[in-house]
Amino acid sequence: MNQLPILGITMGDVSGIGPEIVVKALNRKEVYEACRPLVVGNSDIVERAVLLIGNPLKINRIENVEEAKFVHGTIDVFHRTELALEDVPYGKVSTTGGKAAFEAIEKVIELAMDNQIDATITGPLNKEALNKAGYHYNGHTEIYAELTGTRSYSMMLAHEKFRVVHVSTHVSLRKACDLVKKERVLEVIEIAQKACLSLGIENPRIAVAGLNPHSGEGGLFGEEEIQEIIPAIVEAKAKGLSVEGPVPPDTVFSKAIGGQYDIVVAMYHDQGHIPMKVVGFQMDQATGNWKAVNGVNVTLGLPIIRSSVDHGTAFDQAGKGTASEESMLNAISYGIELAKARMGQKNR
Repeated sequence: MNQLPILGITMGDVSGIGPEIVVKALNRKEVYEACRPLVVGNSDIVERAVLLIGNPLKINRIENVEEAKFVHGTIDVFHRTELALEDVPYGKVSTTGGKAAFEAIEKVIELAMDNQIDATITGPLNKEALNKAGYHYNGHTEIYAELTGTRSYSMMLAHEKFRVVHVSTHVSLRKACDLVKKERVLEVIEIAQKACLSLGIENPRIAVAGLNPHSGEGGLFGEEEIQEIIPAIVEAKAKGLSVEGPVPPDTVFSKAIGGQYDIVVAMYHDQGHIPMKVVGFQMDQATGNWKAVNGVNVTLGLPIIRSSVDHGTAFDQAGKGTASEESMLNAISYGIELAKARMGQKNR
């Protein structure tokens, strides 16, 4: 049991589906067979989620990691924030919800930086609530980067063996084009290489997507490939990396899904997010509800491990008990895999 990695899990915005999917995931016995999970946040919120799903799970409120029991049937909650449930109703944006979400993230990062836990898993944030509470970040990635003092980082999305890492994420499309620079593209290629190696992929095959239609068609549709992307690929190859590109963005993701590449370097947020969610998200046409929400969001380049669900707070579903925990289970699995790899490296 003591060999299993300890995972600190945040619920994201407590007015969304985060608490529900965390509790549903921790109701799975197989999770406790693979790791030692604890929730960082508010014990009353966890209890509300337990009542929502109708399972007789116990709550063990703790103030330090040593007090955790790590036993299936009991959820260990590292109590971080005091709040009144009436201040965080389901499906409502609130400053209280934003404050609680940030404080949980802040604490789970602190625990990881102090080596008290082996990985962090995050539930979905509501960026409006976060900013209303006075925390002016675009999302988890930027919070983690600042609180860990990380300058070189990138977001990776993954679903099974399909992986995408981004040159830029939460910026306007106009600004995203300006951020496609040789130095940043090369940096992300190298981050992608390290990520694949940490997952046990010995010789990663990296594809770099073009920015423009047909990857610029030799400059006909844009100069970014010629001036920035190709020079980065040439330098990466000179360092011994297996890199191909710029591959036209309308075909590169299909090739990756087909097994031709281990990871794709996307130039901006939607270029990488859209194909990932087309693969991982499935809607039931009859009910209009999501029948599958798969995918993991991993922040690469950090000194600690951060894996997250790849969906939002779904305020419209909050409090109904119908949210799928699949993406949370995916995030936990990825966190376990990365933690075991890092723990193995430390023991060498």
